[in-house]
Amino acid sequence: MSDHSIKLANLLLSGEEQLAITHIHTVLTENDRLTLYEDLLTPAMTYIGKLWERNEITVADEHLATAICDFIISDFEFRSSSMEQENRKKVMLFGVEGEEHYIGLKMASAVFQEFGWSVRYLGPNLPLRHAETAANAWQPDVIAMSAALSYRLPMLKKSVQVLSQTAGQPTVLIGGRMAPHIHIEEEAAPGQVIIMSNLRELHRWLAFAQKGVGTINAFS
Repeated sequence: MSDHSIKLANLLLSGEEQLAITHIHTVLTENDRLTLYEDLLTPAMTYIGKLWERNEITVADEHLATAICDFIISDFEFRSSSMEQENRKKVMLFGVEGEEHYIGLKMASAVFQEFGWSVRYLGPNLPLRHAETAANAWQPDVIAMSAALSYRLPMLKKSVQVLSQTAGQPTVLIGGRMAPHIHIEEEAAPGQVIIMSNLRELHRWLAFAQKGVGTINAFS
């Protein structure tokens, strides 16, 4: 973890919104979304999460840092927004039922938008029955879910089983802190469920899909 991320984490915890934005602009040489998310915000929020786990900060501190991080992402997206495109691929993103962490999902949403996808971000802690209804109604090409804590794994597995069978049988992407540790048996068609360990991996996958080589779920 870099000194830049640690400084950013401390600014977030201190509630220094404008100083945090200024610090980011001094580090970034251009509007590089991937560097901002993967090299600055994600390490900073991971560091803050570890401080919370060690009881070195309070829940209020963690919530304040998350709120400012959320604002930074929204502000960056506003400044970097692009024109709408027709006939775009569709992705639906949400945190599985009981999962309250959402910053990573917002970052992933922005990466999809960068590649011209139509995005529906449904937030954290979405009950499975509502996710199933939304998926059948909108029929996204991809459903992306996240889970940050190990005790969300049973719900994550159930969500994969249900949502992989919704209309159009979408590709299912799984991210979050637990993604590198998830081992899901074949609950769907081969290659239909893909684990994304980080945003750079998602970026590579989207670049591959954009080339139109094979199908969306051909990436490995």
